[in-house]
Amino acid sequence: MSKQIRKLRTISEYHRLRNLEKPRHPLISLVDYSQIIDLPEHNNVNWLHDFYSIALKRNLDVKMIYGQQEYDFDEGLMSFLAPNQVLNIVVENETENSKREGWLLFIHKDFLWNSTLATKIKSYNFFQYSINEALFLSDEEEQIINSVFQNINREINANIDTYSQNIIISQIELLLNYSERFYNRQFITRKKGNHKILSQLEAFLNDYFSSDNSINKGLPTVQMVAQSLNVSANYLSSVLKSLTGLNTRQHIHEKLIELAKEKLSATNLTVSEVAFDLGFEHVQSFNKLFKTKTNLSPLEFRANFN
Repeated sequence: MSKQIRKLRTISEYHRLRNLEKPRHPLISLVDYSQIIDLPEHNNVNWLHDFYSIALKRNLDVKMIYGQQEYDFDEGLMSFLAPNQVLNIVVENETENSKREGWLLFIHKDFLWNSTLATKIKSYNFFQYSINEALFLSDEEEQIINSVFQNINREINANIDTYSQNIIISQIELLLNYSERFYNRQFITRKKGNHKILSQLEAFLNDYFSSDNSINKGLPTVQMVAQSLNVSANYLSSVLKSLTGLNTRQHIHEKLIELAKEKLSATNLTVSEVAFDLGFEHVQSFNKLFKTKTNLSPLEFRANFN
């Protein structure tokens, strides 16, 4: 049976659903997570919010599922959701004495209207790969994030004036910039795991091209590679980019050129046969990629090699 889908179009809807006081501003709200109670009817439901959500959560007896990946929310962990991303919450062992802590910041797109952040917010990668990679914080990092949330909270609960919106947006941007810094730190400290992804990528491509997959299925796609490694496509490209400077598509192209050079130099296959063996549907596409990467056509490369 498919899961129930609940779409919340406004922040006020969320407050009503969770029995919270009406938000002071209809387009932005900062909720103390200790006030959130998960009722049975909220369990194992696919939620879609029509607004941005930034969360810092501690001591939760729940699992959060973004896309296909599960994460246990325990020590100082942040998550980021863009509008219309799917979130599933599975309550496990919550009790009345639950000591959950943290913040939930909801921002409607209209709140950012006519500000530079309205466009810039879409450039923060963690609103894409956060569905497969939540942000873990050190104690010092958590103190910094908490201080920014507290600044936002004070401003939301103060008397609204002509400066309020700009000040709150500045604090949101500060929060996002700190999060971007801490994500970069997380990638660096997880290099061992990330290098494992590099090895898995290489193994997948070697296996794919050594079998008949390229002939039967065509060129490997970014989504195909990511699925085989059990990560999201955006997350995989972000990890590879941080380690090698190349995204997933570029890694696939590098492998294609490497194999094409081997076939052009060590076999008598025609250029069309080489292209077909590698999974290209049209030899023109192969010629274009090869020329772009090597500054030579396949025939020129073969002539120069020989």
